[in-house]
Amino acid sequence: MGSTARVVLGALVALLAFPGAAAAREELWALLEAGGHVALLRHAITTAGVGDPPGMRLDDCRTQRNLTEEGRRHARQVGEAFRARGVAVEQVLSSPWCRCIETARLAFGAHEVWAPLGNLYGRPDQRPRQVSEMQRLVGQPRRRGNLVLVSHGSTISALTGVVVDTAEMVVVTPDGAGRFVVRGRLTAHTPLKEGTR
Repeated sequence: MGSTARVVLGALVALLAFPGAAAAREELWALLEAGGHVALLRHAITTAGVGDPPGMRLDDCRTQRNLTEEGRRHARQVGEAFRARGVAVEQVLSSPWCRCIETARLAFGAHEVWAPLGNLYGRPDQRPRQVSEMQRLVGQPRRRGNLVLVSHGSTISALTGVVVDTAEMVVVTPDGAGRFVVRGRLTAHTPLKEGTR
């Protein structure tokens, strides 16, 4: 069975088990299919641990916590789900951390690094500036396609107030002038275990 078929099969199983939750997921997919929204995607599963190792450097992925093979599979499934539903992606921006860059690349291919999406875990002094910059971008109305922002759980929560698992998204609708409406959480992969930061 192909990976796209597994994603569809997983969605059908969820639909039968939790019809209310499945309906809510379908509403979020319908929003993305219509375009003009923002999906804030947390990076996929990484190697176990709390935070990055001491001496971590953004310019050297070997010094960071990176995706596991399961995380890479989940990242690919996110992209497959978008393509299977014909969801138009206008732009993909990623945190400078390697686990986000790899998630963006595996899911969507083309992407750009944007510093305000950087990890806020253990960096509370950066929060006001980054949240302000993200608000300005996320609040801009979009006519076609969707904006995908690949970031960290701490950063997404700081902006939206929503706690997400690995490879899970928060879908929001821009309302102009730096405002937006949170529509809900959406999982586009087949989760097997709880992820890490």
